[in-house]
Amino acid sequence: MTQTEVFQAIQADSLLSASLWINIALAGLSILLFVYMGRNVEDPRAQLIFVAALMVPLVSISSYTGLISGLTVSFLEMPAGHALAGQEVLTPWGRYLTWALSTPMILIALGLLAGTNVTKLFTAVTADIGMCVTGLAAALTTSSYMLRWVWYVISCAFFVVVLYILLAEWAEDAEVAGTAEIFNTLKVLTVVLWLGYPIFWALGAEGLAVLDVAITSWAYSGMDIIAKYLFAFLLLRWVVDNERTIADMASGLGSASRGGAAPADD
Repeated sequence: MTQTEVFQAIQADSLLSASLWINIALAGLSILLFVYMGRNVEDPRAQLIFVAALMVPLVSISSYTGLISGLTVSFLEMPAGHALAGQEVLTPWGRYLTWALSTPMILIALGLLAGTNVTKLFTAVTADIGMCVTGLAAALTTSSYMLRWVWYVISCAFFVVVLYILLAEWAEDAEVAGTAEIFNTLKVLTVVLWLGYPIFWALGAEGLAVLDVAITSWAYSGMDIIAKYLFAFLLLRWVVDNERTIADMASGLGSASRGGAAPADD
């Protein structure tokens, strides 16, 4: 199908197109709100958190515009063994580009908030990108139904690494940094919502085809709204109110030593 035909097919499904347009609108409002919220932030670390959080709706508005225009959507014929085998299924593969660029920004913001070190931050971000890229491979593989699920399992394995860092490593770092209360709130919000993505992939047209494309799109869009825009708002509101706490963290990436005391001068 041509891009124009894909665009027309999306517009013809009012439920599907609405799930995309609402994200474009909310992303635009979020950008304006976050710029306003960060106008007086002066601490470099707090500013970096703001930039990372602001990139989330900036990436989203670009990506959702690509989806609604048909630029990053294709009709793919499902392989033998799939519930819709032989049928051409609308596949909004541009979502994976959104996640590959926006979710690392979420992790960078969380890592900075927790006062983590460069090694843990690099590990979380690279595992997250690996999760998104292999998820894209699962969605685009049409040669073998089994290989779609192999890619899915690999993607979930990357996800486990991200979950471990969030739940174990960064939670401990945040205790040292003095940001545990807000970090734990955002951690729970992130983990609960991110678990929804592989579940809806498995239930959607790309997996078992229990849910149709429009319903799955609304599920993804709804999770994006909370996991991105609401997440960023809660984070940035806390940073504005507690900029001194952010400024008092150890310089650079990495919180103060867990012993809690600086070495004495000779």
